[in-house]
Amino acid sequence: QVELVESGGGLVQAGGSLNLSCSTSGEVFTTYTMAWFRRVPGQSREFVAVINRAGSNTDYLDSVKGRFTISRDNSKNTAFLQMNGLKPEDTAIYYCAGRPWGISTSAGAYISWGRGTQVTVSS
Repeated sequence: QVELVESGGGLVQAGGSLNLSCSTSGEVFTTYTMAWFRRVPGQSREFVAVINRAGSNTDYLDSVKGRFTISRDNSKNTAFLQMNGLKPEDTAIYYCAGRPWGISTSAGAYISWGRGTQVTVSS
């Protein structure tokens, strides 16, 4: 497992943008598939986006396609989630997750998790 730390959350008006970051000091970052999940209190974690180790393959939750972009900088051991056109229904705690295998959209498949960062979108 590696320690993951999210940053970049906050309060934004509908239509606005935020860029979340997920960083780690571990040397294994380049071997990890990275993903973002989100959770609304009282609900289970929901897959948002995933990127493979090389950054050449991605997948997204249908409701965020065209608005969110996942990327990674392996030289800086950091993954990103650029969120544009935010909507009130995007309000949640966003978690970064990693696994040393291929792409998966299942939360149970990930072995490393950050503590989360709050994203609040006002109408």
